[in-house]
Amino acid sequence: MAHDTHTHVRSQAEYQYIRRQRAKEMRNQLTSFAMMIFLTLIAFTTVAADFSPYLITPIILLLAAVQVVLQLYHFMHMSNKGHGMVAFFMFSGMFVAFITILALVTIVWW
Repeated sequence: MAHDTHTHVRSQAEYQYIRRQRAKEMRNQLTSFAMMIFLTLIAFTTVAADFSPYLITPIILLLAAVQVVLQLYHFMHMSNKGHGMVAFFMFSGMFVAFITILALVTIVWW
């Protein structure tokens, strides 16, 4: 029948397990969010301290790369089970793009 529904009643153990898993995931997301705020503050501090542009640019690019990895890994749930192949292709593509840009910049500057 189209109107038959199946309801699953969770046991107390299942409820406690799900609750612990959600608390762990929330703690991980808050930790990575705090790390990203800290990395952003470092970037703003390097610019506000009026360091040399030759020092600021690589630092900001490095911090941006770290933030991209953190956001993909935690907020886009790439750390969850079953996303291994997707993560592999994404990070491989990012690596190839980085090497290509590095090669082109090296050729232009030398």
